[in-house]
Amino acid sequence: MPINITMPALSPTMEEGNLAKWLVKEGDKVKAGDVIAEIETDKATMEVEAVDEGTVAKLVVAAGTEGVKVNAVIAILAAEGEDVGAVAKGGGTAPAKAEAEAPKAPPAKAEVKQDVTPNSRPVGERSATPTEGGAVPKASQSVTPPTALPGNSPTRAEISQSRAFASPLARRIAKDAGVDVSAVTGSGPHGRVVKADVEAAIAGGGAKAAPATTEGKAEPASGAAAAPAMAKTMSDETVLKLFEEGSYELKPHDGMRRTIAARLTESHQTIPAYLLSMDCAIDALLKLREEINRSAPVKKTEKGDVPAFKISVNDFVIKALALALRDVPMANASWISTARVIHKHADVGVAVAIPDGLITPIVRHAETKTLSVISNEMKDLAGRARDKKLKPAEYQGGSTAVSNLGMFGVSNFTSIINPPHASIVSIGAGIEKPVVRNGAIVIATVMTATFAFDHRVIDGALGAELAAAFKRHIENPMGMLV
Repeated sequence: MPINITMPALSPTMEEGNLAKWLVKEGDKVKAGDVIAEIETDKATMEVEAVDEGTVAKLVVAAGTEGVKVNAVIAILAAEGEDVGAVAKGGGTAPAKAEAEAPKAPPAKAEVKQDVTPNSRPVGERSATPTEGGAVPKASQSVTPPTALPGNSPTRAEISQSRAFASPLARRIAKDAGVDVSAVTGSGPHGRVVKADVEAAIAGGGAKAAPATTEGKAEPASGAAAAPAMAKTMSDETVLKLFEEGSYELKPHDGMRRTIAARLTESHQTIPAYLLSMDCAIDALLKLREEINRSAPVKKTEKGDVPAFKISVNDFVIKALALALRDVPMANASWISTARVIHKHADVGVAVAIPDGLITPIVRHAETKTLSVISNEMKDLAGRARDKKLKPAEYQGGSTAVSNLGMFGVSNFTSIINPPHASIVSIGAGIEKPVVRNGAIVIATVMTATFAFDHRVIDGALGAELAAAFKRHIENPMGMLV
């Protein structure tokens, strides 16, 4: 019996991915454990291993295909003794390519209306002659509009929504956000609108569905309700008309850029954040760092003798924040609609800039790790982040994060909280400043740490307590060694 190879779910939240590269070709024999493909998620590229043995009869999804749904068939193996040619021609039990690329959910009662005329078909059913492999050309897809029923006339918005070729999840998100899904450009198979498209439309102020009355007509807004309608986002075409033709080039959004836009827009719109700043004297920290690095043991490598570790200021910041969360456990929390999630360990995310993007790998249980372990772990995570080789478990989750722009000379700045985190600290450069100590003015190296807190989880006094604990550890770094 033919064996289906399906798009794997590389994380609990993954709904689709890009098939970046095939590492096998049709006719190759594979066994369990062989790496057969590379899959791109929004922020990582991961290898996929075969779990069965057989001969590659057909590569259903071509390399470079974007938006392949989880559990969609991407290839078919012929088992031992099977005719590879027959399996490749569809002689097996594997579903057709159109079904693999764009699985069609059963119609929901609220979304599908039946035509009352004879021989009618449900709204949304495609009428087309399948091409080779079962795929339906986009141009041949057609939709039968619903016939108005007495007392239940569909509104223009309902008809527009029903005609859109979109996944059920994308429809639901669009409906909740008041976005007209038919006005969203789809990036899925055959132009299907998927979750990422709707989130991008929401982030960009996508087309809003017209409010409907019982007569199916849009009512004009008036009074206070009219104000939001006046603040319209310019369309892409309008924006481009503002620039001279030929004076720019377009760089299409990739999955990472869409995810960053959607998540941080969600954060900005839904998290009631407030900010606190702490000036921390780091002269003792810099002196201790120098002593630790000077006394680091040497290890032998192919490139010669190198230090076993090299501690950075950021490593001290990660450790100090983890210990502060240990000291103030109620601040080590996340928000869900029914409860606060109080975490038992300090899992600290660290913002890492990668080419044309940003990712936040997590240092797990940072409060229990030494500075040398944190340092080496961060070097490994940052290196693999830049190569897009992180596993989802290495950058998803956590309760807080560190963003450090001090190396660029930035004195202070604020960051946007990345859910499910409830806090983030922004670290500026250490700058020599005059300060007053024991009634005398002295020069000290001062670093500004600016905290952003989710007020739903961390109230003002609690946030101040965490910031004070962080300052205490930074200014007394010797305590981080024991």
